[in-house]
Amino acid sequence: MNYQAFTNDSLTMMYEAIRGALAADDALMSQGGQPRFRVRDTAEWKQHASELESEMLKRGMFFEVIDWREDQATLPFER
Repeated sequence: MNYQAFTNDSLTMMYEAIRGALAADDALMSQGGQPRFRVRDTAEWKQHASELESEMLKRGMFFEVIDWREDQATLPFER
């Protein structure tokens, strides 16, 4: 994908969509369900996130890096 063609806002939106899909999968799994988007099981999700991060870093954008650790799945429910 030609990430250079996208605006900063578009890159942020795509990156946050990955974060949202990961959170949705983790929430479903914590409730005993099956992941809808299979973010952790599909290497292309991490590849996409990595490429977005690279482009955002090149532009000097600030963003919170996605934490891919498996144990992050339960954090929102423990707070």
